[in-house]
Amino acid sequence: MSNTSDERIARMTFASVYPHYVSKVQKKGRSVEELHEVIEWLTGFNERELKDHIAQGTTFEQFFHKARLNPNARLITGVICGHRVEEIENPLTQKVRYLDKLVDELAKGKKMEKILRSG
Repeated sequence: MSNTSDERIARMTFASVYPHYVSKVQKKGRSVEELHEVIEWLTGFNERELKDHIAQGTTFEQFFHKARLNPNARLITGVICGHRVEEIENPLTQKVRYLDKLVDELAKGKKMEKILRSG
């Protein structure tokens, strides 16, 4: 992945991507509550904190700087946007792709305990 791509991802706001996450999971019959559960598992942010990040226009760089990344995040593997998440070298881009991958799995109907890497 190029530096410009990594920089673009770092500057992108969580608020600009969040509605796409909501739309993607709802289109597939999943709930906003499930989406929030997945985001909280990865980042440690509860619903109030998520709303604050959206309201403040937090960039992904700021978002993940403040996140308490789940220690099991490294168990997230597979391809997203044409890249294997476990092979992405830029740490911030990898974290954003972890989130994308979890949202993708939720939309694809995976069981929550599988998405949350608990069994």
